[in-house]
Amino acid sequence: MRWMIMPLRRYFDFSGRSRRLEYWMFALFLMLAVTAWAVVFFLLGDVTGDGIYATRQMNGAEITWVVLGILLYLAILIPAVAVQVRRFHDQDKTGWLCLLNFIPYIGGLIVLVFMLLPGTKGENRFGDDPKDPFGVEQAADVFS
Repeated sequence: MRWMIMPLRRYFDFSGRSRRLEYWMFALFLMLAVTAWAVVFFLLGDVTGDGIYATRQMNGAEITWVVLGILLYLAILIPAVAVQVRRFHDQDKTGWLCLLNFIPYIGGLIVLVFMLLPGTKGENRFGDDPKDPFGVEQAADVFS
């Protein structure tokens, strides 16, 4: 659970590096939150009629829920971008590659591939290795 909320604790931190585990646990957390939000949204709904003629009318509770969802989305946007920037930093790449998300169709796929790739071992220009911050693995390689 701590990996899921770590990007929220590092809310506006675009520096440093983040592990794949941190990024993907946060993505899972967001997916679970969106699913829970959608279930509640559909449970609040008013459906009139039946069959193919059923219509959906938004009541006051649904409108409030939608506004709350939009505000939560805006609040979570900054840590989501920040953790993605830190993932790029972990691979010794610039955080500006997040702008690839704006390329229709292919941009999201390119970013997905980058998010799946492992980070660079050891220290890079963005900081210490988040998997091995004290360089224990590299020290063991020197002595073997």
